[in-house]
Amino acid sequence: MGIPKTDQRYSGLQADAGESRRGADSEPKHDRRTIQSLERAVDLLEILASAGDGMALTEIAKRSELNASTCHHLLATLTKRGLVGRGVSRNYVLGPRIAHLSESRLKHFSFVDAALPVLRELNEATKESVQLAAMQGKSLATLAKLDSMLPVRVGFDDEYSRSDAAHATAVGKAILAWLPETEMVRIVGTGPLRSFTERTILSCEELHENLRLVRRNGYSWENEEFQLGVVCVGGAVRDQSGAVVGAIGVSMPRMRAKGPHLEAVKRRVKDSSGRISAICGN
Repeated sequence: MGIPKTDQRYSGLQADAGESRRGADSEPKHDRRTIQSLERAVDLLEILASAGDGMALTEIAKRSELNASTCHHLLATLTKRGLVGRGVSRNYVLGPRIAHLSESRLKHFSFVDAALPVLRELNEATKESVQLAAMQGKSLATLAKLDSMLPVRVGFDDEYSRSDAAHATAVGKAILAWLPETEMVRIVGTGPLRSFTERTILSCEELHENLRLVRRNGYSWENEEFQLGVVCVGGAVRDQSGAVVGAIGVSMPRMRAKGPHLEAVKRRVKDSSGRISAICGN
């Protein structure tokens, strides 16, 4: 989300990971922009990935060029987080958390690929800013965004990807409306909710009522609740099991959010979210 601007473009920043090997008794040589212990942990995961039947501590230490004590501590930490496990022979193997993260990545990438053609059509039809978002933990994550084609537009800033913004955004509410009660409480808490503008919903009771309207109408509505001057309409996207995996949103300046244009946006958001859900198997 963001305030209306005459123009806005985005560029990603990529950090180069250092690719160095450390001798067990030598001074570590790594990119000073990276974290040495994290580099070493990733090295261990890559080593285990290359060993189908698992690997003993001594062999891992040898391949990683780390002393056994350092290697053991890193493996213990990775084991605690589920990224490493112990096989039948007590050798170290990749843990179950690796599969979960891999599945999540594949789901999001295929999700974006499936949604992009529909998002482009929605962008063309409305001429407004369009986005695809999903919950990652407690935070909203923007997976794709397309700029408005009009001179005065809504931009998406870094403030949007917050752990406490779901209740104040159309895409967030489109997702929250269909979550189990316990999951919704895990994300937004029990109140009072974070205020972003004087229009933000602050009580859980009011949020529940708002989400009931989302379920009834088939779309969510954000009326200057996250940033003044910005209105957004959102729609939930489901996977083949019927579970909500994300949401799309069309954001526009307050001055255009009225009359036939607004009604057309609502219809197109409902149609587009349904089409993406169908592509995802729902």
